[in-house]
Amino acid sequence: MKTPLPLPLRSLWRGLPLLAALALGAGLTLGGPVAAAPVNLAPERTLAWKDYLGVNAHFLWFTPEQYRKQIAAYKQLGLQWVRVDLHWDRLEPTEEGYQLSTLDELDRTLTDSKLKSLFYLVGSAPFITLAPKGAPYQDQYPPRDPEVYARRMAMLAQRYPDIDAWQVWNEQNLPNNWRPQVDAKGYGELLRVTHQALNQVAPDKIQVMGGMAYYSQMPGQRSALMFEKLGELGVQSLGMVAAYHPYSELPESDEPGKNEVLLRGKQLNDMLHGAGVKRVWATEWGWSSYAGPKEMQRLIGVDGQADYTLRRLALMSDQDYERIFLFALSDLDSRASPRDQHYGLLDLNGEPKPVYRALARFLDITGPRLTPGRTPELTNLPDSFYSVSWTRDDGKRLLLFWSAKGGIIRLPQVQQAELYDPLTGARASLNAADGIQPTVKSSLQILVW
Repeated sequence: MKTPLPLPLRSLWRGLPLLAALALGAGLTLGGPVAAAPVNLAPERTLAWKDYLGVNAHFLWFTPEQYRKQIAAYKQLGLQWVRVDLHWDRLEPTEEGYQLSTLDELDRTLTDSKLKSLFYLVGSAPFITLAPKGAPYQDQYPPRDPEVYARRMAMLAQRYPDIDAWQVWNEQNLPNNWRPQVDAKGYGELLRVTHQALNQVAPDKIQVMGGMAYYSQMPGQRSALMFEKLGELGVQSLGMVAAYHPYSELPESDEPGKNEVLLRGKQLNDMLHGAGVKRVWATEWGWSSYAGPKEMQRLIGVDGQADYTLRRLALMSDQDYERIFLFALSDLDSRASPRDQHYGLLDLNGEPKPVYRALARFLDITGPRLTPGRTPELTNLPDSFYSVSWTRDDGKRLLLFWSAKGGIIRLPQVQQAELYDPLTGARASLNAADGIQPTVKSSLQILVW
């Protein structure tokens, strides 16, 4: 579940320390220059959406009838990966008093649906929590004995052999997921023993570190990232997937006019790879369409959610993640906070929201697989202009573009193209002997020729 970014962390984006263990000597500045100059991206790898893009799915919040409807809608997008939350305190409310029948049925449904799944186990069970007696949020404390958690993960991996990947905890760099305070050493030990336990029973399954909130900042520890601390403990030698949650205020940044998302992701991923981490996933990202009362995310509504999601997806297609998981497949009921109730592609009844319809159009226009493209000659580019160039399997070239400034650009070497607006479904044919001149919007458009 998405947790608000503590306000003091805003100041951490400048002057962050050397990531000694992970960076191998490279500094992580993360501030980033103003993105006044155009940003024209031309990815260098092939991308298949079904392998790259997944969703977070809270299936156990719903009845089997409800989540089967959600799965059917999801499969219509041509995607296959889901990330599912498991709460230890609900699966084992008393020691060895397992409540697994609903999970059994979900596992059968996912197997029959031929979906690929990443499951994460979070929240200490009542019999093992470190929480003081009578303290609130008992499940938000780590277990007294990490070996017990490791044995439970191993039991689940044995019981559900069709689950593809297992993730150890969630957002452990925030205090409300690791009370009373964040502890990299404690989490590192949980990770180590769980890795060993999973290796014994399911050595062929993917293992993923718990998804770090944001870029792994540790509240109250201004000079440290949890990835840095875990690197000092040698967790990169475990061979697990590193994961974090690159939420941001805007699709491109936390402040208008910046280019922070691309810069932060590149710097952190480069450092992780430089330390020997081979695979990096973004296991949460997205925006809520909630109407208030206002939490930390600005109110952008259902149309803003669709707009932001497509722009960020276009940027992330160029970033060095092996896999990304949008948050989330479905809206949630009042058990979640007002903001967390409205992150879904689908509403609470499983019906498509504008973001679902926009994503469906986007995937239809781009096709299921993209190969590296090259940026065409572009003139008259406005400030804060972004473009991403790809090639479809049918040989057509794609330009995904937008700018907060708007304007009209020119492609002098392109005389004919189709212009698509995936937010509205509009399509227009452009023809000009001296080069087409599409209008630039603040939302993403796709040019195909």
